[in-house]
Amino acid sequence: MKKVTVFAPATIANLGCGFDVMGMALDEVGDILEMSAEEGDGISIVNSCEVPLPNDIEKNVITPVIRSFLAKLGRNAHINVDVKKKIFPGSGIGSSAASSAAAAYGMNELFERPFSVEELVEFAMEGERLACGSAHADNAAPAVMGGAILVRGYNPLDIIQLPVPDNFYCSVVHPHIVVTTKESRSVLPNQIPLSTAITQWGNLGGLVAGFYKSDVKLIGRAMKEVVAEPHRKQFIPGFDALKEKLLAEGALCMNISGSGPSVFALSEDKKAAEKIGEIMKLHLKEQGIDSNIYVMKVSDKGAKTI
Repeated sequence: MKKVTVFAPATIANLGCGFDVMGMALDEVGDILEMSAEEGDGISIVNSCEVPLPNDIEKNVITPVIRSFLAKLGRNAHINVDVKKKIFPGSGIGSSAASSAAAAYGMNELFERPFSVEELVEFAMEGERLACGSAHADNAAPAVMGGAILVRGYNPLDIIQLPVPDNFYCSVVHPHIVVTTKESRSVLPNQIPLSTAITQWGNLGGLVAGFYKSDVKLIGRAMKEVVAEPHRKQFIPGFDALKEKLLAEGALCMNISGSGPSVFALSEDKKAAEKIGEIMKLHLKEQGIDSNIYVMKVSDKGAKTI
């Protein structure tokens, strides 16, 4: 019986103007799975972490990842998974993507790496399909590959990995309120004015250029969202006031993480990022809302064995 222990990182999706097509990996925080394969057929998942997980394996995002991997490989095996560490679901930093990416990467290691990293992203996307109803890659791709990711298209899957500046930190606040993806999607307009689309395209082009040039100031200027944020910010108490505070304190930008309710801000160094995190937490406390704060370096590292 072969055994591997795998880590996959937390991620931020959308990155403002990269709505549904961009994401990036974060350092240190993530999921850890211990996986083994033996003769037989089936999946066993044990939860050894503090985060509650579904008892039914059919509701665990790891299950469709393993099944899709074995189906494409054309093999039967009994896979054992022990969840050692888990991002809390709903934290806004890619909980389902981290588990899905770790499972895909771990399976590839167990079976002598038969698939490319792009194919591992496709397997991880099956976990995302179970989690939210669509097989999207804006969290799954950076969780597998690391760095900042542009999903150019899905048919076929076309993923571009962008370099990440060294002096780049992310502060994420997860307010203890519930905003479902369905609710967050429901407020989006079906059509947008041409002027709005042009602004979004310009920002997205600037964002990609900023990553390639390692220009954090350009990234900050470009990471602005004019399609979804004006509608989604209503779910986050005091959103505009918080953004004003953070930009005044030197944050490069502030955006909604994924579909919310978490919010992230980018900074040029760790000390500034920690200060931004404190302001975020205090702001929500003043609104009567508890929260969790994460301060992490933006990472070029994806899933890996440990």
